[in-house]
Amino acid sequence: MKVSVVVPVFNEEKHIEKCLDSLMNQEKKPDEIIIVNNNSTDRTAEIVKKYKKVTLILEKQQGIIPARNAGFDLASGDIIARCDGDTIVPSNFIKNIEADFAKNKSVVGVSMPITFYDMPIVKRLTSLYYPYMYIPKLILGYYTLVGPGMAVRKSAWKKIRNELCTDPELVHEDVDISLHIVKYGKIFHDKNILVKASGRRAMFNPTSFFGEYTVRFFNMLKTHSF
Repeated sequence: MKVSVVVPVFNEEKHIEKCLDSLMNQEKKPDEIIIVNNNSTDRTAEIVKKYKKVTLILEKQQGIIPARNAGFDLASGDIIARCDGDTIVPSNFIKNIEADFAKNKSVVGVSMPITFYDMPIVKRLTSLYYPYMYIPKLILGYYTLVGPGMAVRKSAWKKIRNELCTDPELVHEDVDISLHIVKYGKIFHDKNILVKASGRRAMFNPTSFFGEYTVRFFNMLKTHSF
């Protein structure tokens, strides 16, 4: 079972090195790592090029959705794992993801808890993640996929690829994948993969993170059958 990792990036020169180092230092090495440069104007691409085993591609259409799609479409693995450019994944990231899919053929997606390494109050804790994700889980019955750390079967991705929404103002792109992919199997939540992400969006724009994001989630439910 081959595992590809896709990382969409836009101006992540401050974080991408730590992200890539965490992917390089895995107990089970990924079969490929694809960095999708979404028109970065800083040193992101320059830094990525220092990593010889990493594939760097350019997606000129701006936005997380086209960048994600470009990486997922190119990925050759049976499993596509994803993280963000400011993510630090644990050393068991690839090993556990591969094991989760191997154990149960009905699993089409793997979610995992996220903690924020640059928010002192919740550093190393999942106390923010689980309360924030409680309402979606209560409504849907499962933890949705989250951009900083997730994985899907490539076969399932191919089935939903052309069904997914393209307007980021209307959907959470990771939740959108979740709502479509569960038609073909289960999303398994692996609580033992603890991913560290930057909490900068919550810190510098809390109204959007806790308010707008929540409103958008409920608006999504009106347009999706689940």
